[in-house]
Amino acid sequence: MTTMHSTDTAAWQVVDEGWGRRAADFATMSEPANCREYLAVAHRLGVHENDRLLDIACGSGLAIELARIRGAECAGIDASHRLVAVARDRNPNSDIRVGDMHSLPWPDASFDVATSFRGIWGTTPAALDEVHRVLVPGGRVGLTVWGHLKDSPGAWALAPFRLAAPGKLANQAAMQLGRPGAGEDLLARHGFVDVRRIDVPFVWEFADPETYARTLAATGPAYEAIQHIGEAAFVDAAVEQAGRRVRGGLPLRAELAVVGYLARKPTQQTTSHERTVLP
Repeated sequence: MTTMHSTDTAAWQVVDEGWGRRAADFATMSEPANCREYLAVAHRLGVHENDRLLDIACGSGLAIELARIRGAECAGIDASHRLVAVARDRNPNSDIRVGDMHSLPWPDASFDVATSFRGIWGTTPAALDEVHRVLVPGGRVGLTVWGHLKDSPGAWALAPFRLAAPGKLANQAAMQLGRPGAGEDLLARHGFVDVRRIDVPFVWEFADPETYARTLAATGPAYEAIQHIGEAAFVDAAVEQAGRRVRGGLPLRAELAVVGYLARKPTQQTTSHERTVLP
């Protein structure tokens, strides 16, 4: 969920304010919608009781909790100390730390599996070097990113994020790895093999427009919009947007395109000519 690549204290504070200022709301209202995504990737990676798993940009720790249910021994890292507090509360026996995904505080070959759910982006590619380092030879990795959102049935639910300043919107666009070939090439360049792209199920559901607005306001992209137009204006815009989607007796529903990338670290040193990208 929350990522950074700077040791500057101010940068850390901004990340934590963006994602952690409403940690309880995010943990209980926003993150549960990710369950389909978390479970789908864990299933495709074959996460099981003998795995040591690291979740990068772990947010409030729900993906870790679900991996533990499958029997994995889990660790996690996030830049928001307030989200990490929730993650530790959910997973008291897991090794969850506040830190930078570009400098993971674990030794080489510490994990069998690494995951990151919309936490590693086109603007943070060097994090994959650290993922590669901490995986054992043959270790598996699963990443997700937003897919083709404009063609998603639930694209309406993201509209309030576009109220951010133009510079923020440009950075959000630069982050994307969902276009065909982008994630595959990135993983291959950082030494991963057997790279495969999958479609990942993802749906937001809300009881009413007010719940939608409160849920959205607990996220980092919403914070960028709130910085630009103010919280009251953001909430009003979100309620108005969702109000046009109300269905009698049914929740508001927004299906959104999410892409997954599955790969593994080679079991031995592999040359660039030997690296494999699967369709």
